[in-house]
Amino acid sequence: MELGAISRDDILRTLQEYDDLGAQRFLDLYGYKEARKFLILHDGGEYDSKAIAGVAHKHRHGRALAPSEFSGGLGHAVDWLKREGFRVGVSRSPRWTRDELILACDVVAQNGWQGLSAADPRVKELSDLLQILGAYPPEQRATEYRNCNGVAYKTLNIASFHPDYQGRPTNGGQLDREVLYDFLNQPSEMAQAARLLREGLRSGTLHPALPEDEELDDDIGAPEGRVLYRRHRTRERNKGLRSRKIASVLKKGGTLSCEACGFDFGKVYGARGEGYIECHHVVPLHEAGEGTTKLADLALICSNCHRMIHRSAPWPTPAELRQMIQEQARNPDAALPQQRSELRAAEA
Repeated sequence: MELGAISRDDILRTLQEYDDLGAQRFLDLYGYKEARKFLILHDGGEYDSKAIAGVAHKHRHGRALAPSEFSGGLGHAVDWLKREGFRVGVSRSPRWTRDELILACDVVAQNGWQGLSAADPRVKELSDLLQILGAYPPEQRATEYRNCNGVAYKTLNIASFHPDYQGRPTNGGQLDREVLYDFLNQPSEMAQAARLLREGLRSGTLHPALPEDEELDDDIGAPEGRVLYRRHRTRERNKGLRSRKIASVLKKGGTLSCEACGFDFGKVYGARGEGYIECHHVVPLHEAGEGTTKLADLALICSNCHRMIHRSAPWPTPAELRQMIQEQARNPDAALPQQRSELRAAEA
């Protein structure tokens, strides 16, 4: 029997059986559990995707598939159902992203670091804004995705991590704590980041950076969130600005060498590297705000140093990174104990 060889009619007949028996009787009859993640969304109803896909096999092949015979996620059940034109969603909302938490934390900060109720108009406003942000594509959002109840609960999670909180602990995550402390340690910068996010999303000038965005991997430390970081990178990659910066440096008799480590692409790679250097916008968008980029705001740095600057917050300036490089050269073994400790912790 070929796994996945089911038709739309097979699935519709199974959905009807599910409705006739009721969810729990249907699942018990065929030995399935409630879907942990994916649901079929059909005619206003929600159905356990793996169970529907498995039972649909009986109409074409004479028997239903057992739960152990296939996967309920991508690659098996979800792909089969989508191929036949069914919409598949998720049974629970995905984790909050840094961008979403920046917006939520700003609301909590403005409320004196107290959580808000679902009936508060500020929660409704935040919920609407999170729908515009769309940090996850529609197929990864549950039906209650970032609704007022969920948003209100998240404000309580955030508030519970505040040092002055005296109530019962909640189930907030580590990222909730990190963003909260970013606001406590850099209140004006983080408030600015939230303001830029709100204004950009409402005006349509900012677009969501999805979790799978290739340029925004785990090695990037973007304190202002992925959406504003992408705008920051867009400014850095402006070819006109880069050309003007390079021309300005050469006109003053300078060289196209990294301002942090001194690397010169032309000297190392010859003709292939001649004229190449990356541009780094020294002041992050959440600190500088929107506006005209000046040549003085840009630094010429090599790819490695650019990566090291963006690796974690707060971002060092090229001058500060140059000082780190020089100190490391003078005492190359100084950081080894800490590095080994971090490696052991990562392996544990």
